[in-house]
Amino acid sequence: MAESNRLPTTHWSLIQVAGRTSSATARQALETLCRIYWSPVYAYIRRCGINAIEAQDLTQAFFAELLGKDYLFEATPERGRFRSFLLTACQHFLANERAKARAQKRGGGQAPLSLDFAAAENHVRAEPAAGTTPEQEYERQWAISLLRDVMDRLEEECRRRGKADLFVALKPWLIGEHAGVTYAATAKKLAMTPAAVKMAGVRLRRRYRELLREAIAQTVASAEDVDDEIRCLFAAVAR
Repeated sequence: MAESNRLPTTHWSLIQVAGRTSSATARQALETLCRIYWSPVYAYIRRCGINAIEAQDLTQAFFAELLGKDYLFEATPERGRFRSFLLTACQHFLANERAKARAQKRGGGQAPLSLDFAAAENHVRAEPAAGTTPEQEYERQWAISLLRDVMDRLEEECRRRGKADLFVALKPWLIGEHAGVTYAATAKKLAMTPAAVKMAGVRLRRRYRELLREAIAQTVASAEDVDDEIRCLFAAVAR
């Protein structure tokens, strides 16, 4: 299959294809990455003391730069974690923007991506800024966004297998919000035995962990970094 028609399977390969070409596949690759990473970037910019409207403009502008210029030529797995590369790129972008005389040039007046800033702003406002650095907030939002994406992938897998109702019923156990809910009650609702529901929950948690490790492996330079990155992820969420 020609490269122009092939969507790479890992984040680093997505980045490298996007850095080498200007094809529709390259843009699709970048938009796949942006879906996870735009919210952490927005949270970082807001925590830098920039108001919501300006932060929205800057976030769109940053990804316009990412989609349209040469940042990605410098991105390689050897440089380490992709989230760290992206944060550094954003910091450089903000420094350059501060040096510009006219803000209306940002992004060429176009929004490169359709982003739900209202939801992102709710997340930013829900957390106190005191004691949290912009870098810590970036990492926290990265962790939340990645975990949400993994959960969405798991839900889609269950839906394709005709087990959407099972996923909905067992999701509270995955996210730790099952207080007051018993396997017996869930089993009755699903017309299953409690033992079968419990086993399904074990399988679902196992698959969630597998998807999480796959997602993390796509953003680090080597397999040896996966466990350390997972520890960083949960530490970021716990802040």
